[in-house]
Amino acid sequence: MKLTSIIPIIGMALSAAAYTGCVNASAETELDIDGDLAYCNAQIHRTLDGLRGNSDTIDYTMMPRNMEGDATCWHCRKADKEEWCGGFWPGILWYNYEATGDTTIRKEAEKFTSSLEFLSKIPAFDHDLGFLMFCSYGNGYRLTRDPHYRQVIIDTADSLATLYNPNVGTILSWPRNVKMLGGHNTIMDNMINLEMLFWAAKNGGGSNLYDIAVKHAETTMKHHFRPDFTCYHVAVYDSVSGDFIKGMTHQGYADNSLWARGQSWAIYGYTMVYRETRDPRFLDFAQKVTDVYLDRLPEDYVPYWDFDDPRIPDAPRDASAAAVVASALLELQGYVQPEQSKKYLAAAEKMLASLGSDAYRSGDRRPAFLDHSVGHHPAGSEIDAAIIYADYYYIEALLRKKKLEEKHDVLATL
Repeated sequence: MKLTSIIPIIGMALSAAAYTGCVNASAETELDIDGDLAYCNAQIHRTLDGLRGNSDTIDYTMMPRNMEGDATCWHCRKADKEEWCGGFWPGILWYNYEATGDTTIRKEAEKFTSSLEFLSKIPAFDHDLGFLMFCSYGNGYRLTRDPHYRQVIIDTADSLATLYNPNVGTILSWPRNVKMLGGHNTIMDNMINLEMLFWAAKNGGGSNLYDIAVKHAETTMKHHFRPDFTCYHVAVYDSVSGDFIKGMTHQGYADNSLWARGQSWAIYGYTMVYRETRDPRFLDFAQKVTDVYLDRLPEDYVPYWDFDDPRIPDAPRDASAAAVVASALLELQGYVQPEQSKKYLAAAEKMLASLGSDAYRSGDRRPAFLDHSVGHHPAGSEIDAAIIYADYYYIEALLRKKKLEEKHDVLATL
């Protein structure tokens, strides 16, 4: 099924080295979800071929992470407690299996997923266990109902819960950085990891997991946002009294700037928290953090990496943030009033149309789905790169859009 959107296309030709903003051009772009999913499938097979190499074997502990600069093959990192992106590639394979029914892809997904099981058996290193295990084992369980997967998720949720500080009311994100940051630290990314706690509480885990997730969302809502509903990346608290000390950035431009991916985590996170609680406070808040983001987008609906970078329009874009928000909006539009629903759906369609254009696709040049994402700009890392989590949320968004087109719930399994 094809849906046509009229959108301005920014930067019709982007170089591999840098994306320097937009040129004034517009074009009619067709949003062809089946075609976009077929493209993702082809890129996944290219990636698997590259991982096999000449030996025709795959090291299932090595997970694709990024392609920076002129790189044409994935830089892989070993599945490890310190590698927060290890769950995205298995998750991509599970989504691809859902889209295609290809049992060969399912077998690959199972093998990559199993490389992460050890994380359910060791103390939590940091908050990223949700990214690592729910993207992989969570999707795996949803599609297979394998009881072993279910237990791994519950065990991991229990491990993540050990980082919760009841004095503060949030999960400690980076135990290793307490001294450096001046106290108990919670980052906006942590909102995504709450989904694993909610799921575990409903599927055999303790009710305390639900309570922790709700309290974390409430505390974050109270302290992690400015009056205009833009978020800090990091909130620092006194570990004993629980008092809020300060909001700051780690990966954004400045402490008071709007870092695009941080806001995308807030949009996705509070949409999910509303789904799990049906508490109208969270739905109202999800809309507020969404609207301030949408109001500041450039014409093609793919944000600059930080909305306050003074180099705009010559600052890099962040396709990963666009993919996260597109996926979130496809869910959020189903919870709000009709006029707002139309607004959010149209925005998601514009984001997907831009991401599916030649301006952002990796295409034949390399086997990712998307180029032009930004990881840790202040550290000079993964700037204008292909990054695995951009691809994960992109294929998730495509599947959600396909389900809507076929009159299914966005969270249904095809």
